[in-house]
This record gives sequence, structure tokens and C-alpha cells, in this order.
Amino acid sequence: MTTGSHSWPEHRAVGRRGFLRIGGGAAAIAALPPVLTACSTSGGGSGKVRVVGVADQQKPVEELIARYREAHPDSAFTTSFAPTDQVQTVVRTQLAGGNAPDVHVLYPGSGSAMSMVELARAGLLADLSDQPWTKEVPANFHPAYRYRGKTYLYSAGSSVIGAIHNKKAFARAGVEPPRTWDELLDVCAKLKAKGIVPIALGTQTPWVTQLITYALVPNAVYAKNPGFDADMASGKAHFRGSGWADALGRYQELQRRGFFNENPNGTTYEQQTSMVASGRAAMAVQVSAVLASFRQAARDPQDLGMFPFPGGDDPGKLWIPAGIVVGLGVSARSRKDGAKEFVEFLGKQENIDRWAQSVAAIPFKRGATTRTDPALDGFLPVIDAGRAVPFMDQSWPNAEVQPAHFAAVQDLLAGKTDVDGALGQMDEAYGKKS
Repeated sequence: MTTGSHSWPEHRAVGRRGFLRIGGGAAAIAALPPVLTACSTSGGGSGKVRVVGVADQQKPVEELIARYREAHPDSAFTTSFAPTDQVQTVVRTQLAGGNAPDVHVLYPGSGSAMSMVELARAGLLADLSDQPWTKEVPANFHPAYRYRGKTYLYSAGSSVIGAIHNKKAFARAGVEPPRTWDELLDVCAKLKAKGIVPIALGTQTPWVTQLITYALVPNAVYAKNPGFDADMASGKAHFRGSGWADALGRYQELQRRGFFNENPNGTTYEQQTSMVASGRAAMAVQVSAVLASFRQAARDPQDLGMFPFPGGDDPGKLWIPAGIVVGLGVSARSRKDGAKEFVEFLGKQENIDRWAQSVAAIPFKRGATTRTDPALDGFLPVIDAGRAVPFMDQSWPNAEVQPAHFAAVQDLLAGKTDVDGALGQMDEAYGKKS
């Protein structure tokens, strides 16, 4: 067994920093191996609490387990972590087969097979509503954490999508982070002229396909129609013929201008990370939760920064994507008291802060000593101004739309479809019953 560590309703941001009106999940995110494997050392009959998470979670989970065991020296855990795609498949199978981990990765909303709504609806999650921290989740966050009034998800807070950039690569080209779409195109052209890949894109890893779309859609869709999700749900709107076409059109324009690395569909997330960390590429559109992985890959972590990806034409009216990060749930079949107790421990303010800081997130509640990652400084004024929306898949009605989006983007980049065809694929998936 390999031990170690690591989708999106009402959606307007409110005035308080980092608090969003959201109703769903977090970006389907992943990080570096190790690979999750089936093993005989699970917590099954051993008395150990078995924890399975995505690779991004390794650092906070293992650090917080160590802290928990300081106060509970008789407790015992086994842990395993892996990339998102593998975790979603393996853990979902184990849940259905009755061999679930006691504590496992869980995505808010209904946008994936491992989302909170999907698993709660199937009766596979334990109710956490009696834990004190659940009473402090802001009302506008309730749809992200709760299903039919009961809390099933623990998450430390919200993450943002933006451009992780290599400051030295920008300096070599004599450019600064752009604030508008036209500035972005100009910056990319100057980077390309210096022999630097403007934007590293690793769409061989399916979840990466969605991030540029999600960075562009807030300006293309929600800035003009904040009620778009409700219009979709009622059948008044569709992906095809909406601002989604403008967003995918701009995605395609970046490729047409040669601003991506060659063959994005043959490039992995790990290769994308390496390109930016080394300065061979200037930036990558990513979730702030993976900043730690990018920094770890860089020779000097200070070389890397992050800025809002400018999908609009007015920097004073920029909209950005932000949503609850991937968290943990407790299996309904777990009979180990330590599973729920550990999650209750995670709900203490100091532990919320530790987890959030570890994955560059904004805590769902903030105390006097809360400190956010400095890389998020450029995002906070936009959130404070109420121009942030949750990751798009939080509002989708089933787990079919997200993979349809993945495939549509890969087909678009490969020249196998056009924007209208790609959005048609997504509309078809959206119409399927959950």
C-alpha cells in the first residue's frame, strides 16, 4: 500500500471577505502521485481509522492527524492519497461495495460521482450535524455543506481559480500580470516572442480541461446574468447560445494564437506544473489549492505568484471563480468513534486555519489570528466587491455534465468539434436525469 497524500446554485458573493453564496462543490483537483492502491492494512477490522484523500490533502491531513493523536495517543490511523481521477473511481466503488474508508475525500455539490449530494442521496454518508463547527457555517454556505438540512461535508473554506505565474519568466519578457483580456493577449505575444510558453496546459489530465473555461465564464455569463443557473435549471437557458460560447471561443483563441504548449492533450498536470516551476512556461490557469505543489516543484518558491485571470475588458468589473474546496466526509458504515471525532477536531478554528492556509484557501469562518496566503491578495478585493461565483459544476444536476465538459474541451483542442458542438455535448449531458 502506498501511504502519503491529495466540481460546482445561488452563487453571488456577499460583502464579507471570502464568503460566497454557493450551492455546490469544489474544483476537481489533484496533484502528484503516490498512487492509491488496494491494501490489506485498511482500518477494516484493525481498529484503525482509515483515511483516503486526494494528493493535495496529504500535508494538512497528516499534520492534523499528528496533532489529533497528541491529545488521543491511543488512536490509530492508516492513510492513502492519490490523484483525483483515481480516488473518485476507487472510493466510489468501495462505498458501493461496503468496503469504504472511514473518512474519505468528498466534493461539495452534485457535479461528480464523489460529490456530497450524490453520496448523501445514496445514504452513503454519516450525518455530522451535531458537531459544533457546523453551527458556524455561514447560511450562504449551507448548500455546499448540507443536503436536506443535514451537514455531510467538512471543508476548510473556499478556493479560487487564477493564473499561477513564474515571476522570473515575466521579468525576462518585460511584462506584468495583465488586468484585461487585451492585455493578456499582448502579454502572451511578448512571452512567446521571448521563447517562453505563455500558458502551460496539461489537458491529458482530464480535470485540467475545465479550468480555463471556469476562469472565463464568470465574465462571459454571470456578470451579465447572475441568475443563469436558475435559468438553466428551468430550461430557459442552455450552454449552447449563451455566454459559454464566448468563453469557449476565447479558450480556442488562445490555442489559435499559439499561446499554449504543443499538444496540450498529450501533456499531463505534472508536466504543466514542471513547465511553470522551471520558467519554461510563464503561467498556468489553476486552482489556488495546488499552489503548494507548484511551489514544491520550483527551485525558489518565491518565484511563483498568482493573479486573477482576466476574462473581461474592464479591470474594475472583473468577475472571478471561487468555491468551496474539496473536503472530507465520514462513511455511513464506519463504526469507529475516532472517525467522527477526528472530523470534529478539524472543525476547531485553529485547525480550519491550518488546513486553509496549507491549500491556499479562504477559511469558511475567520478568527482573530486567521491569515490567508499572500498569493490571494489580488483576489480578495474582487470577492469583497461581490463579483465571485462558485465553480460552475456546483450547480449541475448530475454527475454526467462534468465529464462531458472534459471531453468537449479535449475534442475542441484536438479540432474534432467546434464551440457549438462542444456545448451541444454538454447540453445533452445536462438533460439527463440524476
